Amino acid sequence: MIYLDHAATTAVHPQALKEMLPYFAGQYWNPSGNYQGGTENKKKLEQVRKDIADSLNAHPEEIFFTSGGTESDNWALTGLAEKSGGKGGHLITTQIEHHAILHTCQYLQDRGFEVTYLPINEMGVVEPEAVRRAIRPDTIGISVMYANNEIGTLQPVAEIGRIASRHQIPFHTDAVQGYAHLPIDVQKEHITLLSASAHKFGGPKGTGFLYIRQGLELPSFLHGGGQERGRRAGTENVPGIIGMGAAARICTGRQEENWHRIRRMRDYLLARILSGISGVRLNGSVGRRLPGNLNLCFEGVEAQSLIVMMEMKGIYIAGGSACTASEHGPSHVLTALGLSETEARSSVRLTLGEENTIEEMEEVYQQLAETVDELRELKEAGGNREEITL
Repeated sequence: MIYLDHAATTAVHPQALKEMLPYFAGQYWNPSGNYQGGTENKKKLEQVRKDIADSLNAHPEEIFFTSGGTESDNWALTGLAEKSGGKGGHLITTQIEHHAILHTCQYLQDRGFEVTYLPINEMGVVEPEAVRRAIRPDTIGISVMYANNEIGTLQPVAEIGRIASRHQIPFHTDAVQGYAHLPIDVQKEHITLLSASAHKFGGPKGTGFLYIRQGLELPSFLHGGGQERGRRAGTENVPGIIGMGAAARICTGRQEENWHRIRRMRDYLLARILSGISGVRLNGSVGRRLPGNLNLCFEGVEAQSLIVMMEMKGIYIAGGSACTASEHGPSHVLTALGLSETEARSSVRLTLGEENTIEEMEEVYQQLAETVDELRELKEAGGNREEITL
């Protein structure tokens, strides 16, 4: 198997798994317990909190453990709405956010809030000036993702953060695709709130965190016990948090090395595809992009058929966000980029990880070229998707 869907999820790093295992049984103590095992587990969680804070140039008390990116995104936006008194207000976001943001915005709109959805340019980037122009006297928050999960484009977070700071508006960024893979500094980039999810960087699923800058009194998201300083109740997922901490430590420690190595593999694969397969277009920016992301439109090819046939050859690629794989409409990210519905349905996403090799990239190219030819020939002969998938 050649796995090229790291934007959807990553394998748990072996070292992270090793560090997690004792906390499922032998060291299963509740960190709120007033006995040695509980206090030791509490200390371990606080060490993870400090390590994550250090990786962001934040303070430990600004890191709150959650169940992942979706919860963190929901907490950030609904928290800002509640903080405003819940009586309406204005939010700014973009047309290409993850649905954890977009659906939360819709939820808030149904309750009287107004939302501005900013467009992107032809490279998939939000213009900071558009953010500035969208600010109103009643704007209660701005949310712009750090890196897009489908086309990999990196947004001008620091510039947007400066604008938000200048207007004293809380600025949230969904950094699920970026955290641990990119150097992020919440101070220099004027970030007020940041969401992350462990399974995107070698940690376990069901674990993540929300960074909340000191001074922003965001309301509690879950009510109950006093965990997470009374702002997110519920017994902590000790094994998950331990695994997230180990994965973050490993991934951030290899950040620069992985960036260059993965980008070289990606650029090799892109060059092979563009020179060897006709009718292919890269969606999004070439340079302002996550190192492992390729989103490609193959003219005359139905993406789902290409995905199925590549899987039959042992190569895993995707059609877009894993969280919307069951939806039948075209990608909202690609249509926002200006692609037609046909072009969006002809686009696939390949996302590389550190375990991939340059030899695998050559194999992927060879199989892609062969499969695209097969599908185009079948289409010319009047074939259909059902014939391919049976």
